[in-house]
Amino acid sequence: MRRWNGWGERSVTVPLPSSALQFLEEQLGPGTPPRDCTLEEALAVIPPSRLPPHPLIRTDPEIRLHHAAGQGLPDWIAVRSGRFQAPDGVAFPETNEEVRALLAYAEMVGARVVPYGGGTSVVGHVRVLPDPRPALAIDLQRMNRLLGLDPVSALATFQAGIRGPDLEATLRAHGFTLGHYPQSFEYSTLGGWVMTRSVGQFALGYGRIEDLFVGGRVETPKGPLLLPICPPSAAGPDLRHLVLGSEGRMGVLTEATLRVRPLPEVEAFQTFFFPEFAEGLAAMREMVQAGLPLAMLRLSTPEETRITLRLTGRERLVRLLEGWLRLRGLGGTRCMLLVATAGARRVVHAAMAEVHHMAARHGGRSLGSRFAREWLRQRFRSPYLRNTLWELGYAVDTLETAVIWARVPRMVAAIEEALRHGLADMGERVYVFSHISHVYPHGANVYTTFMFRLASDPEENLERWRRLKQAASEAILRLKGTISHQHGVGVDHQPYLEAEKGALGLAILRAVFRTVDPHGRMNPGKLVA
Repeated sequence: MRRWNGWGERSVTVPLPSSALQFLEEQLGPGTPPRDCTLEEALAVIPPSRLPPHPLIRTDPEIRLHHAAGQGLPDWIAVRSGRFQAPDGVAFPETNEEVRALLAYAEMVGARVVPYGGGTSVVGHVRVLPDPRPALAIDLQRMNRLLGLDPVSALATFQAGIRGPDLEATLRAHGFTLGHYPQSFEYSTLGGWVMTRSVGQFALGYGRIEDLFVGGRVETPKGPLLLPICPPSAAGPDLRHLVLGSEGRMGVLTEATLRVRPLPEVEAFQTFFFPEFAEGLAAMREMVQAGLPLAMLRLSTPEETRITLRLTGRERLVRLLEGWLRLRGLGGTRCMLLVATAGARRVVHAAMAEVHHMAARHGGRSLGSRFAREWLRQRFRSPYLRNTLWELGYAVDTLETAVIWARVPRMVAAIEEALRHGLADMGERVYVFSHISHVYPHGANVYTTFMFRLASDPEENLERWRRLKQAASEAILRLKGTISHQHGVGVDHQPYLEAEKGALGLAILRAVFRTVDPHGRMNPGKLVA
């Protein structure tokens, strides 16, 4: 069963190695476990539903609690302190007709609608905001079927509520893969991926979701919006790109057709260590600009490399590795690059041979596939550490951007500097580390994790987060990075969107949303005000 106030299954706990906890205490000071409200206390603050009865809608408090918020740090603070807003009801439709009936019901009773997929948003997409109107969450988890597979055209159509593992397992049974693995893969849904412009860990090889989404169906308050499936078309602006990243403001995505691929003949993984971050960055850029058929390049800064090795909990192995690296001239500034590729055996072998040559030109040393495969095995377990760290008295959050290659080193430094000193006037330290996890010929994604100690007062914790988020976001804007490369906008990035889209751009978006949702019922307060 899913946790109501944290990440993942209640039965899964990922412990923090003692050496990692000691290191964190040295960086931030000892943590004090917070006093969280109990499930009973959280249920007690949920008021009676304001919605009239409907056969598809449930109004019992625990269901409403589970749909009150996502996985962002403000969501955690609100839910764990009992200071959250819950929807007035939750619906579980199974067909397009039932979704349309629910939208008609919302219009009739004056309710706002929050489309809900896996609830994994970290920027407030599914957060229920204060509003005099009742809120109806539409949970698509029962709309999870494969509707059609065209093996000749390599296209698959699914209902939008299907979760990542079920979608991938269904395709693999037919000899295909989507290859889309966001960090939230285990719980996030196809509809959520499309509506937030999701990026998977293997996007370098398989593409971002906008490369994979070729058509579908959106149920809007003004009726169905059908996106036909065509190869590239010159018939005016592509309406798919109004739906992609629209975050529920246009309606509920109920069906999506995807470009899929045959299962690869072979996959290969490799780990490299570089003496300096700049050398690893140069090798990474050379690899992507050469057009090598790779699935993933992921480069950690020296600090992330250090904490990654500590988190393995295998102290003897890490000591041996560090000794081996020092003998080869890789000291405290070393950084780790993980490489993955998939496809035909001869293509994969040729690509990896070229990767080795390019890495060597920049001082890279190969460590084989072991660490890369271990990362692959553990990649969906790391979010569980958020639960562990919270219970030890530490908050952890992430933020990300993308910027052209010429500004990547400055962007990493600016974000980390802003975060590291963001709470200095409060007498608190912040621990920060980053990696480059998605690359393009002209630029790259910078992904940063930051940790700080929790206070006893939830409002104090929220204020600490706000300060850090603002400082980092302003640094991103100064260096002309995007306010979000993969997390979307939601509530948390909304104040910074105009700097990227411009006033006219936001006006265009609002006009589009008014066209399909004239009364502003669809996920109000998200993406644009």
